[in-house]
Amino acid sequence: MPINVSGKPTACLALADGTVFYGQGFGAPGRTVAELCFNTAMTGYQEIMTDPSYAGQAVTFTFPHIGNTGTTDEDDEAADPVAAAMIVKWSPTEPSNWRATETLSAWLAKRGRIGMGGIDTRRLTRAIRQQGAPHVAIEHNPEGNFDLEALVAAARDFKGLVGLDLAREVSCVQSYRWDEMRWAWPDGFKTQENPRHKVVAIDYGAKRNILRSLASTGCEVTVLPATATAEEILALNPDGLFLSNGPGDPAATGEYAVPAIKSVLEQSQIPVFGICLGHQMLARALGAQTVKMSHGHHGANHPVKDRETGKVEITSMNHGFTVDSQSLPEGVIETHVSLFDGSNCGIRMTDRPVFSVQYHPEASPGPQDSYYLFERFAEAMEARRG
Repeated sequence: MPINVSGKPTACLALADGTVFYGQGFGAPGRTVAELCFNTAMTGYQEIMTDPSYAGQAVTFTFPHIGNTGTTDEDDEAADPVAAAMIVKWSPTEPSNWRATETLSAWLAKRGRIGMGGIDTRRLTRAIRQQGAPHVAIEHNPEGNFDLEALVAAARDFKGLVGLDLAREVSCVQSYRWDEMRWAWPDGFKTQENPRHKVVAIDYGAKRNILRSLASTGCEVTVLPATATAEEILALNPDGLFLSNGPGDPAATGEYAVPAIKSVLEQSQIPVFGICLGHQMLARALGAQTVKMSHGHHGANHPVKDRETGKVEITSMNHGFTVDSQSLPEGVIETHVSLFDGSNCGIRMTDRPVFSVQYHPEASPGPQDSYYLFERFAEAMEARRG
């Protein structure tokens, strides 16, 4: 139900242009600065908040009922929330879900993340669409005392995501093995005990359900940090290389990631599959460029057309940068495009099993239309092995 906004506001959102929104705070008290984006997904708020691709961003949820299914550790995509804050129309109610172990507000409070309710999220979303993703300062103060000048100044001082290598900050610091598969009724998460393919996954901010999807398609997964070199990758003698999702500016991450990917492509013929930032890293390694989008794509209802088959898939997306399809070199073709704005959503090499997509075939949250891409990766490794 809607919160009671007749009392004193306990949260404040200030945009860099001086616009101020008041609301009711929940979760942890405090102040944070971030780039503001909106997400149109109707479910999966916990997965969104723990998606490492949201580092440096605060998320406005366009769906009003956020928090009504509570939280459970099983739905975390990373150990802790990575998004800076959440902004919603109605503050969370008590959860109604047999899987819930904690309320959203308590979950955020324990993990130091701010929530803000009672906001006209339609107005806020229109501002994002018209002006581009704004820089904001958000404060949750239970006493309702706000220094508006300081908040606006903090928003204006935020440098934004362009030029930031956030992948290094959210990546693992040492390698590890992953064998947990996707959740399935009634047993939950099972272990991959008969892997057929050895995969090295580069962690630019990998979601757990991506790793689970790899394991579920028969892969023994070794996860390496974002800064892994080609020598470290090839020393494991993998059947395939996976490039994960992640946050920040692909040009900045590419300073060290692109040379490693190029070297792998030069020294081996193994299949390569990339998602999100991994897609952008692969594109840059092949000679293409990436650009910042106005407000990005964030949601679980994005239509994407496969240009080679004519098939339309409804996909889950989360990205603020995109590959410039006009910069794709000879031997690399555009395979998928967004039906919202025509932006690039997939590429592949014409003579090798090397491909990537801008969207999230593992969903979590979102539709399962594109899960076949994991199977395509596994089939490519099987074919190469003969």
